[in-house]
Amino acid sequence: MKAIIAEQYGPPEILQLREVDRPVPKAGEVLVKVHATTVNRTDCGILWGKPFIVRFFTGLTKPKRPIPGTDFAGEVVALGKGVEHLQVGERVFSFEDNVLSSHAEYLTIAAEKVRTIPENIDFEQAAASVEGAHYAFNFINKVPLQSGQRVLVNGATGAIGSAALQFLKHLGVEVTAVCNTKNIELIRSLGADRVIDYEKEDFTQDDQQYHFVFDAVGKSTFGKCRRLLLPGGVYISSELGPGAQNPFLALLTPWFGKKKVAFPLPVDIPRSLRFIRELLESGAFRPVIDRRYRLEEIAEAYRYVASGQKTGNVIIVVGQEE
Repeated sequence: MKAIIAEQYGPPEILQLREVDRPVPKAGEVLVKVHATTVNRTDCGILWGKPFIVRFFTGLTKPKRPIPGTDFAGEVVALGKGVEHLQVGERVFSFEDNVLSSHAEYLTIAAEKVRTIPENIDFEQAAASVEGAHYAFNFINKVPLQSGQRVLVNGATGAIGSAALQFLKHLGVEVTAVCNTKNIELIRSLGADRVIDYEKEDFTQDDQQYHFVFDAVGKSTFGKCRRLLLPGGVYISSELGPGAQNPFLALLTPWFGKKKVAFPLPVDIPRSLRFIRELLESGAFRPVIDRRYRLEEIAEAYRYVASGQKTGNVIIVVGQEE
């Protein structure tokens, strides 16, 4: 089978397309023919091995799993011993932030970690519905959201932000979304009640206050956003912050003052997948797809994602029907 190989940490130029042996499912696993995957912020962090903390999970000096990729949508083509709740031919998707080796034509994965794709969703949509949406769900499940509350989402055009916006609207929350000029209509179509164009104004100087501020792009700080929070309000970022301050602020701010930082440790992937699947099936969530690349074009996809210019998700089209 064809697979992308990264034998060391570094820029996209280190990626190689090679022919490798097709994996064989062990007991409790399934073999999946990958139809679509993505290149996302998690993949970029793993490729470069930055921040260094990621290497404690993926390999200190070089990747433990040389085939990268953290999400996929595909078709079950073989069952390992003991797998009874899935069948050959079923369409499935999943995500694993410590690498699934999904930038390949086939992969193996524990059967308990996959979810079936709703009938109304195609492979590309399913692949685009996991990484960013998983992190978005881990924003909203860290705070006591109630219908009618006000939330500001910075970075609403990214994979995390566009999913968070839709999840919040599903929960009846009033959303102010921060985005660039070209994506204003897109963000309005996703349900934003109010839009701030960061190319024309500084959202941190907004005259409204919010119950929660979600920095889905990780480019601001609690210090800059503190004035936007109502008493008891919470700031959450998708990044560690300057000097890795956000985890420390999450420990300290509950003891000082009335405005807090929460740090969204995204550990329960099965819970996220259940939530995402329900909203996909009901039509309450549709992922945003920016560009599509072929597997052999994956270095270009990594460069584009790393540029910070993408809107929503970048798809890698892998398998085709034989």
